[in-house]
Amino acid sequence: MTIDVDPAPLFTPYTLGGVDLANRFVMAPMTRQFSPGGVPGADVAAYYARRAPHVGLIVTEGTYVDHPSAGSSDRVPRFYGADALEGWRAVTQAVHAAGGRIVPQLWHLGATRAAGAPPHPDAPVLSPSGRRADGTVVGEPATPDDLDAVVASFARAARDAQLAGFDGVEIHGAHGYLLDQFLWSGMNSRGDRHGGSPANRARLGAEVVAAIRASVGPDFPVLFRFSQWKGADFDARIAQTPGELEQLLAPLVDAGITGLHVSTRRYWLPAFADSSLTLAGWTKKVTGLPVVAIGSVGVAQAFRGESEEPASTLSVAPLLELFERGEFDLVALGRALLSEPAWPTKLREGRLAEIRPYDKADESRLN
Repeated sequence: MTIDVDPAPLFTPYTLGGVDLANRFVMAPMTRQFSPGGVPGADVAAYYARRAPHVGLIVTEGTYVDHPSAGSSDRVPRFYGADALEGWRAVTQAVHAAGGRIVPQLWHLGATRAAGAPPHPDAPVLSPSGRRADGTVVGEPATPDDLDAVVASFARAARDAQLAGFDGVEIHGAHGYLLDQFLWSGMNSRGDRHGGSPANRARLGAEVVAAIRASVGPDFPVLFRFSQWKGADFDARIAQTPGELEQLLAPLVDAGITGLHVSTRRYWLPAFADSSLTLAGWTKKVTGLPVVAIGSVGVAQAFRGESEEPASTLSVAPLLELFERGEFDLVALGRALLSEPAWPTKLREGRLAEIRPYDKADESRLN
């Protein structure tokens, strides 16, 4: 990491939907699978609390909503059941005691779930059109009743998050999971009100947002995370043009989201031809809402990349330039925080030699 400019602007306070954040850094959600039986324990609470003094906001790892088809592991935390919710209350208490802010990421896997997987092995695989991105048939397309049940599951989870003391929620609508499968024409070939036009493809996400907003009230922050890329297809696109992006995001805005978490693998790359604006920049432009950017900040390799990236990934200058240009309000750190919980603080204090670089081995332990 190099400090080639003064990073002070990234350490200014920010208010997100009425919640005061100490700086512009966000801990990104990262699946850890350290919650046996789906229950986060004291080690999970300590893991988040270690990072709380250094970032403005923590977004937890993805956590399953209570729809039976949501998950595929009994070690990924769930967001339902008295035991799991009590574990999450302990997490929020630990983070708040350390001076931090935290929101859970609410998750449904959709077609990426393997049939027979825990925690509910008898549940069918739910998807927009009954298939995966590669065309593999996984079952029947989701019915309207199925979708109503999914919407209700997200709303219950958000209300439980509010009762557990969280500072807001994030809806996982990225990376090829259920809500993203509806956004993406590559997986959504439905002929009903949830398919076809960009606005129709965004309808399920908007229904989730509206139901959450109705359950938590007008002042509880609700973030929506989206991406172009998918776990199985880095070149996938939910929007081919800025206009299509605006059509996809408008229903989410109208439904009451507070802000958007824009997931890219390389934060600095332009999103569309004939413009230097990043995907975060375009999102800010077409919605006017708070935007979180992410994509290989502080690491030498793009997520799941095969070779090292240009020096821009380890330089503050490009990040600060985009920030001061107004392309985003907050910036998320993922893998860098797995290996170095105090990454932002050491950057602010100029203690670069003390920053522990990202080590893939840290993905298999809680540091």
